[in-house]
Formats: sequence, C-alpha cells, structure tokens
Amino acid sequence: MTAQTLDSLLAEGVTGRRVLVRSDLNVPLDGDVVTDDGRIRASLPVLEKLARAGARVLVVAHLGRPKGAPEPRFSLAPVARRMAELTEVPVAFASDLVGEDARSHSDRMSEGSILLLENVRFDPRETSSEEGDRRALAGELADLTARGGAYVDDAFGAVHRRHASVADITAELPSYQGDLVRDELQVLRRLTEAPQRPYTVVLGGSKVSDKLAVIENLMTRADALLVGGGMVFTFLRARGYGIGRSLVEEDEVETVRGFMQEAQRLGCRLILPTDIVMAAEFSDGAEHEVLPVDALETGTHGDQALGLDIGPESAARFAKEIVDSNTVFWNGPMGVFELEPFSHGTAAVARALTETDGFTVVGGGDSAAAVRGLGFDEAGFGHISTGGGASLEYLEGRALPGIDALNS
Repeated sequence: MTAQTLDSLLAEGVTGRRVLVRSDLNVPLDGDVVTDDGRIRASLPVLEKLARAGARVLVVAHLGRPKGAPEPRFSLAPVARRMAELTEVPVAFASDLVGEDARSHSDRMSEGSILLLENVRFDPRETSSEEGDRRALAGELADLTARGGAYVDDAFGAVHRRHASVADITAELPSYQGDLVRDELQVLRRLTEAPQRPYTVVLGGSKVSDKLAVIENLMTRADALLVGGGMVFTFLRARGYGIGRSLVEEDEVETVRGFMQEAQRLGCRLILPTDIVMAAEFSDGAEHEVLPVDALETGTHGDQALGLDIGPESAARFAKEIVDSNTVFWNGPMGVFELEPFSHGTAAVARALTETDGFTVVGGGDSAAAVRGLGFDEAGFGHISTGGGASLEYLEGRALPGIDALNS
C-alpha cells in the first residue's frame, strides 16, 4: 500500500480541522538561541501550507536526547520563538506535551495557526520499548486533535525510530506523508535504484563505524568512493601508515581492510587522501602543517600530531572527481570545519558540488551545517537532506518503521 500524500489531505479539506504534524526540529542551541535554523526553515512549508488552508496545526517534535523527563536545556521554547520570526502564520507554544497547557492551547486555537508542543521525548513513553506505553501516548496525542483530526509525518529524520509520534500514531489517526518525507524518498531512490553515472559517494565524519553498512551497500552501486574526515585514519591504519594521535578505531581496522579488497573486486574506486593537515592540538590557533599520508609522523610534532583535515592536494583530487560526476552523494565533513584552519577540505568538496552539472545530494546534519556555516548558497545544491541517520539507514538497505507505518 502506498502512503496517502499531503496533497490528498488538502484535497479532502482541512479548514477548521486539527492536524498533528511530526516535524524535525532537532536544531543546535547555544543557551536559548538557535544557532542553525535549517531544519526549522525546511519544516515550515508544510506547516504553512496546512495553516493557510485553514487547519489548526499542532506540531510534535524532539530536541536532543533527554532521559524521558523535562530538561530545560532541551526545551523547544527557543525553537517556537525562532519559528515565529520566520513565518507570518501565528505560532504558539505549549509548555507540556499532552497535559493541561497543551489541551488548553489546542482548545483555543484559531484556524490558520500553529501550536508547537513541548519536546515529545520529555515523555518516556515516546521511546519506550513497550508497545502499550507508546500506544497510550499516541492515543493522547490523537485526542488533542478532537473530531476530524489527521496526522502528517514530515520528519524524515525520525522515520527510522519506532517511536510513539512516528509509528504508533498512525493507528490512531488518518495518516499522510509530508512533502519532506516524499522528497527524501524520491532522492534516496534516485541514489540507489538508477543513479546516472559516473556516481560518486563522498563520506567523512569522525567514526568509520557509523558508516560501515553504508560503505558496504554503496560500493556495490557507486563508481567511486571518496573517504575523508576522522574516519579516514582507520583506513590509513589499515594500509600500515603511522597516524600520530589522530582518531582511529582499532577494532575496525580488519573490517576496513576487507572493504578495501572488496571495493577493488567490485570495481569501485576507493580513493583516500594523499595528504593531511596535521596539527599540534585541537584548537583554532594550533600550529599545523601539510604532510603526505605516508609520512604523517615526520613533521614538527612527530607521532604526537593530530590529523584535522584533508590536505590541498587531496581536496583538489576530490573536487575533480566530483565535478566529473553525474551523481554525487556527500555525507560527513572532510575535517574539523568549525575551525577555520581545518575547514578548507570541506569547503572544497562543497564548492565542487555547486560546480558540477550532475545531481548532488548533501546528506547528514554536519554536512548541511557545513554548507551553511561556510557561506554556500543552498540553492547551488541539488538536494540538502534533513534525513540524518534515517537517510543512512535507507542507504544501508534497512526498513524504516515510520515509512512502513504510513504504508500499512
């Protein structure tokens, strides 16, 4: 069965109805200030579409990883304030999820308005392993919508979780697929089912263990796999190179060695950096130098140096591979892009994605944050994913409970 779409809900008519929308508003905060509002901006089109059609829009979302109880640092109040600044639709905030404040606000909502409920993960039932607990919370969320309620899942970043507000809620309300979920699925199918070649995958980030299943699955489909970021040092260790004090997962070295052999057998070109920016310490003002990968411990700081970015030669090689490709998927920065001296590899990859004529996908919160943080125009990329771990699990070939629930 195929999920019903937001357009089909709008065609039914939503004027005066309460529509519960699961959004992905898991944004970074500095105190009570949103430091990257990309996910809020991405969520607003669906919320505004419903509100302008006359719906009363209740938004459920999570932020961070609270332990099933209220924690002020994970409150969605700053998100509500930022949302109100970004839209002309009236936005209110309920200080609880399904309690007295939420019910009061829901009862008083006017047509064409938005109510953001407090962090759904403040309720332990959201993530409970007990189906009965999750179903109970889902029922209480559904009760907020009263008669004629509906549910829209627009949080692709959460569809890999069997949570109350993601999967169990679909048994309580007529359910529909939001535009973000629809678009993410279309893009991911394009990457996995019939990518236009040459198809290049660029992977970075800190831990290779987070990407093992993605590497295993995508190297059967991609023409080239470019590896950077902290995860590259496990690959370099597997090749026998000294890496100083750089991040490495020793227990994955043999696995990585096997992947390199398998990539060769499959004809997928596994391309590692040829030079690395090595630094004395993890800081913006750290003394640093560029060294070839076969001599990373021969610099000023010997075997005490840290690798914090791919070098300029590698960045140029990666950029050429990207520009010459017809499909590119990028997940994970090439270095510690938050510190200027170690941002150049990530910037080179991002710039190349804007210069290729191919279809480009930026996947993962860190990559999307790098695009914005380094000043690139988001319009220059084919698609900037909000999927995070859910996108990776799809690319691993795993089932997604939230998608299965919409389709059931």
